[in-house]
Amino acid sequence: MPNASGPARPDPVLGSELCLAIRRQVEKLGLEIGNEPVWAEAAFVEQADPYSGERSLVGTWRGKARYGTVTLFPDGRVFAEYQVLLPHPALPGHYVEAVQVWGRAGALKGDPVIAAFAA
Repeated sequence: MPNASGPARPDPVLGSELCLAIRRQVEKLGLEIGNEPVWAEAAFVEQADPYSGERSLVGTWRGKARYGTVTLFPDGRVFAEYQVLLPHPALPGHYVEAVQVWGRAGALKGDPVIAAFAA
């Protein structure tokens, strides 16, 4: 990932695809989070995996209503999680904590993270 001039910059095309995949996971549940997340608003740092030593780019969205992270692995895989924090429309007593998206460009998959409200 890094090069002679420093850390590689995240691909904006992949970023747009990833953000759209996050929104689509939310929409599949019948919910909306507007145009969040915005790729250009993520702050990136390079991080080493403590086990493999591989260096990945880790992006964070924060400072608005929701928080999220994305990891861009050196082999082209991505993993992102973005907060939704809305009541689940079909499961009373539950809410959608977040959605997760993973995979590679052109083949992203995802799932919601659902939690029960505290009794």
